[in-house]
Amino acid sequence: MNLIQTLRNWIQDRLLRQVVRNSSYLFVSNAISAVLSIVTANLLGVAGFGVLGIVIGFCSNVNRLLSFRMGDLVVKYMGEAMAQEQPRRAAAVVKAAMLVESVTSLIAYGVLVLLAPLGALYIVKDPTTEPLIMLYGLSLLANFSTETATGVLQVTNHYRSQALINLIQSLVTAGLIIWAYVTHAGLLAVLVAYLVGKMIIGLGPIAVSLYWLPRVLGRGWWKAPFSLLPARRELAGFAISTNFSGTINVIARDSEVLWVGYFFSPLEAGYYKTALAIINLVIMPITPFISTTYPEITRYVARGVWTRLRRLLGQVTAIAGSWTILVAIGLLLFGDVILFSAWQPIFGRVIQIYPEEFLPALPILFILLIGFGTANTLFWNRPLLLAFGKPGYPLKIAFWTMAAKVALAFWLVPRFGYWMEAVLLSAYFVISVGLIVWEGMREIRKAEKCRREEMPSCA
Repeated sequence: MNLIQTLRNWIQDRLLRQVVRNSSYLFVSNAISAVLSIVTANLLGVAGFGVLGIVIGFCSNVNRLLSFRMGDLVVKYMGEAMAQEQPRRAAAVVKAAMLVESVTSLIAYGVLVLLAPLGALYIVKDPTTEPLIMLYGLSLLANFSTETATGVLQVTNHYRSQALINLIQSLVTAGLIIWAYVTHAGLLAVLVAYLVGKMIIGLGPIAVSLYWLPRVLGRGWWKAPFSLLPARRELAGFAISTNFSGTINVIARDSEVLWVGYFFSPLEAGYYKTALAIINLVIMPITPFISTTYPEITRYVARGVWTRLRRLLGQVTAIAGSWTILVAIGLLLFGDVILFSAWQPIFGRVIQIYPEEFLPALPILFILLIGFGTANTLFWNRPLLLAFGKPGYPLKIAFWTMAAKVALAFWLVPRFGYWMEAVLLSAYFVISVGLIVWEGMREIRKAEKCRREEMPSCA
């Protein structure tokens, strides 16, 4: 009865319904992307799939290294300004964020041009892939202010617009990849397909945000003076800390395929990328919660509504944790049969999701489930501290855990094999997420105590 009553209360919870609804808008395109990854793996084989992962990862990570994650800044400062009914201040935040992101995108492409030969030689271990890196690098220019635009759409609650852009991108990319699959095209055709999709997902949010901004912030919003911005030191500190945080994530979390390619070869990178692709299926329904929950967390922290905040965190944690546990149990029991075995449905055709040559990815998948399961369940850990204006703590935790992970990788991975890279990544997630969650909950307790006791030091 308690469980039934709890579910009934959740269904009636307006905020939770809004978060779930917004997340569902982003789910369909993620599902299509997951299927495309399977089709691509079957088309290219393990080694080719590894090369594709290295090329895309190399370009994306160069961009991340120079990104100041303007989406986070916009969600926090534009969200706060809108909550306080200060549209001109919000406009100044958006204007500054767009300018900074556009400049850094140009710089990022220049850096990519310089690093492409090294990436082809030392990570892909094939100098002839340098043109592929340069080609996909054009996506950096197409994403010149995408982070800012995405932040605007999140703050203004236009998740359906994002979902439509994602869906169009997914359908276009799917059409191109299916054509490549049918015609037995090679790596170049697949890379172009993903490049076209990346350009759509880059330019789409920019166009939609420019449509909505005058309607939300008023005509002539771009004329808002920079003097309306929050303290420059505060803004710069937030942006730099999120850049460092992004850099740490690049090294510790988002470069796994690159690390495996560096230590071994594209073949092992292909196994690892396959495991990550399957993991994405596990976290796929929860991933949209990250972008849709952050604005709500920011609003409730700004308003000091701690009971509602605790309830929201408890609800999304229960949803994410239940899904993660169920899927993890299913993969542990039936993963090899479902993913790598040929089976014949009623209509008589033999279906196999991944060929048997991909089977070495399975042990990696089981190891990664531990770390990604933890991060998936407690996905709100960093957004909570960002909402409290404390980007430094996640940065500090992430830095030291990243440093330990990388140091251990150079020592252990060449000795024990690429599965050790998965062990280190899972340990990184469990330790860093656990510490950040503990600090976030401590901030909530501190704020509640300040409000309850009306302590002057909390003002």
